[in-house]
Amino acid sequence: MELIVVLLVGLGAGAVMTFVITQVLLKKKRELIIKEAEAQGESMKKEKILQAKEKFLVLKEEHEKSFKERERKYQSNEDRLRAKEKTLTQKMEEVTRLEKDLEKKNNDLTQKIEVAELKKNELEKIQSKRVQELSAIANLKPEDAKQQLMQALKDEARTGAMQYIKDISDEAKINANREARKIVIQTIQRVATEQAIENSVTVFNIDSDEIKGRIIGREGRNIRALEAATGVEIIVDDTPEAIILSCFDPVRREIARLALHQLVSDGRIHPARIEEVISKTKKSLEEEIVETGRRTCIDLGIHGLHPELMRAVGRMKYRSSYGQNLLQHSREVANLCAIMAAELGLNVKVAKRAGLLHDIGKVPDEEPELPHAILGMKWAEKYGEKPDVCNAIGAHHDEIEMTTLISPIVQVCDAISGARPGARREMVESYIKRIKDLENLALAYEGVSQAYAIQAGRELRVIVESDKISDQKADELSFAISQQIQEEMTYPGQVKVTLIREKRAVNYAK
Repeated sequence: MELIVVLLVGLGAGAVMTFVITQVLLKKKRELIIKEAEAQGESMKKEKILQAKEKFLVLKEEHEKSFKERERKYQSNEDRLRAKEKTLTQKMEEVTRLEKDLEKKNNDLTQKIEVAELKKNELEKIQSKRVQELSAIANLKPEDAKQQLMQALKDEARTGAMQYIKDISDEAKINANREARKIVIQTIQRVATEQAIENSVTVFNIDSDEIKGRIIGREGRNIRALEAATGVEIIVDDTPEAIILSCFDPVRREIARLALHQLVSDGRIHPARIEEVISKTKKSLEEEIVETGRRTCIDLGIHGLHPELMRAVGRMKYRSSYGQNLLQHSREVANLCAIMAAELGLNVKVAKRAGLLHDIGKVPDEEPELPHAILGMKWAEKYGEKPDVCNAIGAHHDEIEMTTLISPIVQVCDAISGARPGARREMVESYIKRIKDLENLALAYEGVSQAYAIQAGRELRVIVESDKISDQKADELSFAISQQIQEEMTYPGQVKVTLIREKRAVNYAK
């Protein structure tokens, strides 16, 4: 400060005035800048407040929209639950009505039995009287007459009882199967199916027949190396632009096909290269199997499956049963089980899990001696599946006793999937044998003159001799044949038994 004063004194009065004016101007300019900055800050503050308000309004609108959407979903779920509750109430009322009908029929039957007992007592009195009369007229011993009369009454009572049992059985089946048939039909209709027929050979197409020579190799060393590494028989014949891969193991055929495709595309075909390509192909296919199992579980909504069981599911893609692809069959059974379990009010996830895993015993790495159902059950137990799932896997072919309601559902859905027309392929020899066994079973009964199995064994037409078989006896015979078929034969779906009895009178006018 002292330095500034000294300088001002030295410069004179004019310089002092200039300095003072400059200082004043600088002060005003500084104040002006401060005011402008404060005004600009206030403007920015208001702008930010407006932006914050706009953002708040947008967020509020989105929140209200989200809240309304959740409220709409809750209302939709509530309506769905009310509809299901109404349906269940109707079903309960139907079941109650059926129970009352059955109770009424039971009471009627009890009354009829009591009436039958009274009639029996009256018959015994009449029988005693007739025995005495017959003894006096025919000079028969009382015991002989009694035996003849008892035999006649037994035959008459047996015929009447058989007819009555048949009527009651038919009526009970109509009433009891109505709901079951409805559930099964709805379940089948709601599941789309894909049928795939697998063969034991694969055709590998090539661009030209020159490649056949390179695949065979010098003195056949390439083709021998291929067959030894894959276990597949490679048939190179006169078929133009095609090579046939033959093997009953679809996995081996697929490895051979993929390896051949890579070798032909690469152009280098020799034993060392063949072993290298097949090794890589096996590893790649194993990864694809695991991925297929994982993707299948994701598609079906099945979680927490052990990696080994997931791998077994993937291997089912390359297996077939009677020509039906095993993975497609298992997926179909899983969906059928889920729908049927939902209709019956059971655990849908457990049913779907058991349906998918029910045939894993068909895809072992080594051929076991156990039935596939028992082997699959042991695998499921080993890898921590629930007892309900294990029992359903082991009992779907009646190897063990069913202990849960899921088990019969899996068995029924497995039969539905396998019994679809065209779902499975049957060998000609076994088909012909089954048809003949069906006809011979009917021909073994007395009074049957001809028997024909029609509609691929789904219906049996039985023609009887009218002079040996009466109308009442025809009903009994049809029932007996159907029961024997059910107990002794194995067949998909059901077999309809139609018994034909007719009387022809032929004369000639000359």
